[in-house]
Amino acid sequence: MAESLIKLENVTKIYQLGKVELAVLKGINLEINPGSFVTIMGPSGSGKSTLMYLIGVLDIPTKGKIFLEKKDISKFSENELAQIRGQKIGFVFQQFNLLSNLTALENVMLPMVFQGVSGDERRKRARKLLDIMKLGKRANHKPTELSGGEQQRVAIARALANNPEVIIADEPTGNLDSTTGKMIMEILVDLHQKEKKTVVVVTHDPKIAGYSKEIVNIEDGQVIHNHFQAGKVLWKK
Repeated sequence: MAESLIKLENVTKIYQLGKVELAVLKGINLEINPGSFVTIMGPSGSGKSTLMYLIGVLDIPTKGKIFLEKKDISKFSENELAQIRGQKIGFVFQQFNLLSNLTALENVMLPMVFQGVSGDERRKRARKLLDIMKLGKRANHKPTELSGGEQQRVAIARALANNPEVIIADEPTGNLDSTTGKMIMEILVDLHQKEKKTVVVVTHDPKIAGYSKEIVNIEDGQVIHNHFQAGKVLWKK
């Protein structure tokens, strides 16, 4: 059996709200294997976004351990965490999070700046990614000049800029109509199947979960169900 790419051991996350402690995650155990397509699913307030932050190395647990490629990142400094994020993980958010003053091309080039990629290589790689997303002709447009679906495709291209091993998508279709949302999910499926990317999708939508091979249900900060959908995966083409 393959070694897990990301492993959470008895992870608890507590936030201090004044004098009150709020336990958002309570003893989470979870393994994500290389090349898997996992959906983390749960209602609002279930803790799924907090779990996403921990899996994506955007935060560290209050208790427990998180391993990325066998390295315990629970004790890493913020600089070390930022370096790992930049190299290993690409994020796609519901709100797109593109910089409005930059063109599509410049938005895709930006993550490469922090990894020390040369200007020529940044531009070359960003153009190639936009071409893959069928946005080559929109490269010099700013986000306000793009549709929601186009903005999300730019965001996916940006997530791929440093060729990460893991793509984490937080409600990636939340601000899109159903047809555009289907297209975005098909792009993520293609990245999983053809590029062998590990994909983690966070959602409350059962239709989005239907694209996944593995579903992790979370409620009240705990994993209540973790199952595979063998033979039931909706690879919609």
